[in-house]
Amino acid sequence: MPPKISTAQRRARLGVRHHLAAPAATVEDAVAGVVALHATDPATVHLSAAARLDGPAIAEVERALYDDRTVLRLLGMRRTVFVTGLETAALVQAGCSADIAAKQRKLLEQHLGQQGYPENVPEPGKWLVDVETAVEAALRGLGSATAQQLSEAEPRLRQRLQMSKGKPYEAIGNVTSRVLFQLAVDGRIVRGRPRGTWLSTQYVWHPLEDWVGAALTVWEAEAARVELARRWLRAYGPAPLTDLRWWAGWTLGQTRKALAGLDTVEVDLDGAAGVALADDLEPVPEPPVWAAFLPCLDPTPMGWQERGWFLGEHKAALFDRFGNVGPTVWANGRIVGGWAQRESGEVVFRLLEDIGAEEKAAVEAAADRCAKWFGVVRVIPRFRTPLERELAE
Repeated sequence: MPPKISTAQRRARLGVRHHLAAPAATVEDAVAGVVALHATDPATVHLSAAARLDGPAIAEVERALYDDRTVLRLLGMRRTVFVTGLETAALVQAGCSADIAAKQRKLLEQHLGQQGYPENVPEPGKWLVDVETAVEAALRGLGSATAQQLSEAEPRLRQRLQMSKGKPYEAIGNVTSRVLFQLAVDGRIVRGRPRGTWLSTQYVWHPLEDWVGAALTVWEAEAARVELARRWLRAYGPAPLTDLRWWAGWTLGQTRKALAGLDTVEVDLDGAAGVALADDLEPVPEPPVWAAFLPCLDPTPMGWQERGWFLGEHKAALFDRFGNVGPTVWANGRIVGGWAQRESGEVVFRLLEDIGAEEKAAVEAAADRCAKWFGVVRVIPRFRTPLERELAE
């Protein structure tokens, strides 16, 4: 019979390893605890870090991202932007980003050759390589640059594409963002500081090697996937194989091969089949009562595909129709409600199930910490969910 890992034990591991039951010492520790922070919404990086630190988060996150550069913003799993440590970034680049880069390059070449406006681009593959080389050279010459500055330095970035021709949502736009995306997912350029506040989505670009001081460690793709699977299992395991496959964006074959390179055992997750690292079967001590207010797209609720063991019946209220999680209220390893910030800046929450007096007191204390952290800053989630919209009114 496979070893049994109870739901209560999974929740205890979540609280301890994700630095929610007790704060992390540094931003780097907080990031490592969840492997990577979601960064599609720039506010999420700061809010996710704040939920895992005991003290001011904005200055600490900016230190790690822009001063010490011990964590890096990059395109990775599921074609999503993440922030992760440099060692993990190298694994993500080889084990996830490289496959995405190949697919996106083929698609961009196809669009250039078939949907160019007003004319298609002849020899789109050669054209793209030439433009990338010129853009990278221009960026090295400038040291850093915005997308607009790069399009001024390399006018071919203003080449246009006509997308969805004849449809109501037809659009004509420059290839600037597509080419910069390609350079980024290839690991050649990176986003540096945003223009404006920490909530800005407009970044200054840098050559990757100049930004971090050296190239990322080069990994063979299969070896990178093995090590990335190990780190995910340490943070999110034990869990079903399908959760790892979803999180990483791998094929079933890639996932199985990655796990085959590790010393793992099959476990019983309260009736569901799961996988655990062989040296990770001892129970984690139950932490004291804890509560947390996590932002939209936080890596904890987005870390698994099967979320019933911590989400319960609350999916309709807390997720949008594309599968993006909104702001959630947690107590002792499960989601018990949602929260929002009103236009006035007030932080409000709603519990979606009955909880004990001790948990409720912890939730109220977490709400107070969240409100004090925001101060006068107003944040609107990039992906809005039903309960967040209702509470924010």
